[in-house]
Amino acid sequence: MNQDSQFIGMQDGDDSRPILIVPYMWIGDFVRGHTVVRVLRERWPNRPVDLLTTSLCAPLVDYMPGVRRGIVWDLPRSRLAVARQIGLAGLLRERNYGTALVLPRTWKAAIAPTLAGIPERVGFVGELRFGLINQWRWGERKLPRFIDKNAVLALPDGAPLPPEWPVPQLRVPPEEIARWRQAQGLSLGTAVALAPGSMGASKRWPYYPEAARRLIEQGLDVWVVGGPAEKALAAAIVAAGGPRVRDLTGTDLRNGVLAMAAASVAISNDSGLMHIAAALGTPTMGIFGPTSPYLWAPLNGLAATVQSATRLSCQPCQRTVCRMNDHRCMRDISAAEVVKIAQRVLREAVSRAST
Repeated sequence: MNQDSQFIGMQDGDDSRPILIVPYMWIGDFVRGHTVVRVLRERWPNRPVDLLTTSLCAPLVDYMPGVRRGIVWDLPRSRLAVARQIGLAGLLRERNYGTALVLPRTWKAAIAPTLAGIPERVGFVGELRFGLINQWRWGERKLPRFIDKNAVLALPDGAPLPPEWPVPQLRVPPEEIARWRQAQGLSLGTAVALAPGSMGASKRWPYYPEAARRLIEQGLDVWVVGGPAEKALAAAIVAAGGPRVRDLTGTDLRNGVLAMAAASVAISNDSGLMHIAAALGTPTMGIFGPTSPYLWAPLNGLAATVQSATRLSCQPCQRTVCRMNDHRCMRDISAAEVVKIAQRVLREAVSRAST
């Protein structure tokens, strides 16, 4: 069955009440949340879908097909912030949502939809959210992957998991990419985007500077993409690669989206930018060490999943800091190997473009 039509039997075309999705706000998880949007749009084609978003993730909404609008509202992670919750509830009440899908299992994530009086609030039991969630779902721990735990909330209660979920999509108009490239003063040559950051030191591959130097020697341009936390990593990569390496790190996620859209190939740790690049359709190489590609790789598929040839007994540990084997699961992946794979991915991309 075609993955774009497998939910047709669940449609209810008469319902036009808007739907709010309360997603996870980490960048990669936010991108993966677009699968939930796609399932809802198949099930209820006449119901507008909005996304609650932080200021950081807000640019992603502009490139998500099927999303009517983003509701930008920053809530602190470390405290309840009652006044902010009440303010958000007032904004949601004005939108007259019929349904809210609360993807995070936290008590705090369900407060504003409840205060707003949204009649259907769908979510897992989570942190014993009695009185907050009124459309209960059970069995979260039995679902194998993060995407299953999220997207199943968009299905009728008790519906089986489909063979495949619709993949996340980000679509950037070509003219916007061209304007961005011109504004950045970038050439039209073949460029490789490097994303050396991640949440947790254990997921950071240490040889990006050497890989940049090798890529430059092959006549390629190199762009370093990331947030402010990657400035020091970008400086080391620029120092190793020279003037054909551009530091494109910064505070605006839109810049990262456009860089990944414009690049010919992306090389990334297991991070939000890996999910962005894959959702854009850019050939993406994901470097994995402590995390499992089965659980955390993009649904879109990767041009290459890069792991060390020798499997360590501690893999996958899922830890943010290595506590065994001195980071070997990442250190054993050489720069020469990554560049060789990147050259193959580029050849395959050129071959597909010419057919």
